[in-house]
Amino acid sequence: MADNVVLLSIPGLRASDVAHMPNLKALTQDGDKATLVPSFPAVTLSVETNIMTGSLPVDHGVVANGWYDRAKGEVELWTMGNEAIEQPQIWDILKKHNADLTSAVWFPMLSKRCKADYVCMPAPVHNPDGSESLWCYTRPTEYYGDLLAEYGHFPLKFFWGPLASIPSTKWISDTAVLTAKKHKPNFFYIYLPHLDYQAQKLGPDSDAAMKAVAELDAVLGEMFAGLKEAYGEEVLILVASEYTIVPVDHVAYPNRVLREAGLLQVNSGEDGETIDYPGSSAFAVADHQVSHVYVKDADEATIQKVVELFQGTEGIAEVLAGSDRGKYFLEHANSGDVVLVSSANSWQAYYYWLDDAAAPKFARTVDIHRKPGYDPVELHVDMATKSIPLDATLVKGSHGAPAQSDAQRGVLLSNQKGVYPETPIADTDVCDLILRQFNI
Repeated sequence: MADNVVLLSIPGLRASDVAHMPNLKALTQDGDKATLVPSFPAVTLSVETNIMTGSLPVDHGVVANGWYDRAKGEVELWTMGNEAIEQPQIWDILKKHNADLTSAVWFPMLSKRCKADYVCMPAPVHNPDGSESLWCYTRPTEYYGDLLAEYGHFPLKFFWGPLASIPSTKWISDTAVLTAKKHKPNFFYIYLPHLDYQAQKLGPDSDAAMKAVAELDAVLGEMFAGLKEAYGEEVLILVASEYTIVPVDHVAYPNRVLREAGLLQVNSGEDGETIDYPGSSAFAVADHQVSHVYVKDADEATIQKVVELFQGTEGIAEVLAGSDRGKYFLEHANSGDVVLVSSANSWQAYYYWLDDAAAPKFARTVDIHRKPGYDPVELHVDMATKSIPLDATLVKGSHGAPAQSDAQRGVLLSNQKGVYPETPIADTDVCDLILRQFNI
């Protein structure tokens, strides 16, 4: 049993990377090592929530990084707060068991307004003129002032998009260590996203991706020293891949297929074409290697037409509708009526226009909230024109598909022996593993 547990969530970390990470290797060489199997869809918000709750999307409702809110008639992508999670999380369970146990949560995307004692995540202020001011949501509210005084503003521009790089992860690490020293939360969940960027942009085995591995290890070395200074040598540190990133050489465009079939409708204006959600019989919210297809009024004939459109389509390994979605525990109201599952070498782009001249203005900008799907092409901005190309084939790495090969499975590492069996562990098992450290 442990008095203090730190969980580092590092998306993209592969077993093979550890050999190139001397600081991580030194920390975990005498501890437990297991394969970590992400549940489908193996995307950020879903896997983080699986870990936080020990449950799957059918129960917690986080079916992807975003979905179509049928009540609002809007796509919600990266915009939800903690209330989107319909199950208690580790910090809730700890507090219910023992009111004296404290928790901190650093940067998981659905942590805004969660009930952990200490929270930090990006929350830029959107100004009336369209500009943004740097800020973070923290709990306690005034705590960002302490972090700001010590380390300056969170460098949001390095967190995602074409400038994504190590300064954002270092800020997260530095402020987490500061918090550990000041408050010593019994459980600390820290998200370190650095390996996500170059592996998607240029491929997981690219020189840039391997450079990112080395950069992250340097930050981890400082972090491990700081955590041990804060807690003592006995602190239990767990390192978990959320998922791995695999090479891709194909891209599918489900919204274009739906449009060509007459199911997706658009509105045209000065800013280009936008999806007419109420007027469309079907449209897809694309997210890495999964798409949720929403069918108007859940019309059975339209659902069957969608299934037939995508069965046998290159890059689409499975087409699941109705109860078939239960294969991956996706029978939840937030899910699409049809779920499209990519083959391992392919990913799904949100593009719906048939002529680039009609693309909406936001397509050529870094705009993660207005796009009806995830857009890793943002990583390939043309710095001369500050414009995003409309060429989805530029993306060389992706994730999200069911983990059917070793390349799609990550690692769970520990700095202590005897914490868990060295056998494959599902992402949903991590919650119970942590609770056991507190005799729960």
